Amino acid sequence: MDESEFEIEENTLDQLLQLKENDGFKNKSWDEWLRFSFKIKPKSTVNEIIENVEKKFFDENHFNRYVKNFTLNLEHISKEPSARILDPEHNSEKSKTESAIVIGRGPSMKKHNHLDVLAKSNFNGSIVCTDGALIKTLKSGVTPEKFQNFFVVTVDTEEDEVDFFDDNIVNKYGEKINGIFSVLVDPKVIKRAMDAKMKIHWIHPLFDLQYGKKSFNSISAQIVRAKKEGVGLPAIQTGGNVGTASWFVSWQILKCKTVGLIGINHGWEEDDTWETIISHGNVINPGELDKESETFKKLFPKIFNPDFNSYCILDPTFQYYSNALKEFISRAPKHVNTINATEGGSIFGDRITSMKFKDFLSMNRN
Repeated sequence: MDESEFEIEENTLDQLLQLKENDGFKNKSWDEWLRFSFKIKPKSTVNEIIENVEKKFFDENHFNRYVKNFTLNLEHISKEPSARILDPEHNSEKSKTESAIVIGRGPSMKKHNHLDVLAKSNFNGSIVCTDGALIKTLKSGVTPEKFQNFFVVTVDTEEDEVDFFDDNIVNKYGEKINGIFSVLVDPKVIKRAMDAKMKIHWIHPLFDLQYGKKSFNSISAQIVRAKKEGVGLPAIQTGGNVGTASWFVSWQILKCKTVGLIGINHGWEEDDTWETIISHGNVINPGELDKESETFKKLFPKIFNPDFNSYCILDPTFQYYSNALKEFISRAPKHVNTINATEGGSIFGDRITSMKFKDFLSMNRN
């Protein structure tokens, strides 16, 4: 007998046909009904695998820390201002700049000497620096003395984020730096920023609104409004990383119409080692991976960036970051222009204009 055939009594078949019809599958295939009946899920797509891995990592590592950090930060949140005061549309004392540069710490920064190029430029917009790039940025000569609209953004919750502020050069320029901090940042980071005399401004990071009024976002927002006498904080998507959060800050809070990106690669260079690539994010056990399998190739694809005629390698975390940022850019208000001046990486596509950093600067100078 053929493997696709099997014996079944007529009475049993009639009963199965009736059950299939009762479930609303009369005109649908047996395969669809059997999958429904036995709750057989279709094979996951690569994006679903990545999202599940990231969600599992979040559930196991982050949520308890979020609650703890928020609770310990509440005293400062109630006293220091909302980041809303940085919005020129809400604060007439704040001057509006037409453009911003988001500074990440991707490999293209060193490859193209972007910080040196910026330090020597006459750029007249806002500098929105990710926390991980802060020390190197200041040491390169990109400081709030030369670029007066200087901001640093922190959204990650780990204690070791404090290392991004632990340098004398941060003390030197701290009082001239506007810090934009998530309410979930580790309290040690906040203390270090305050010791450096940074100006603290608070935001809510959005991550679980799908749970409605029971979400931590909703509950924490209500608590903040109660502590600040009805004054809430601006809330932004983060895409899971500070680079994407900084892009949001640039146009959503600072109201810049043009946002240039440098160091936002969201990908690895071709010559980076597999040991380095696989360890990123610690969301996958390297011992479980067969580098020759199709699954491995899908989780760690090598992609071509046609805008810069270059390749990069993605891991599951960078796929998650890259897909999120590109989707956010495609959905941003029409007046927001995103310029990828990174000269590499994975950020290209719908509503993204790519150009060399020098060309971007020539369009935005005194």
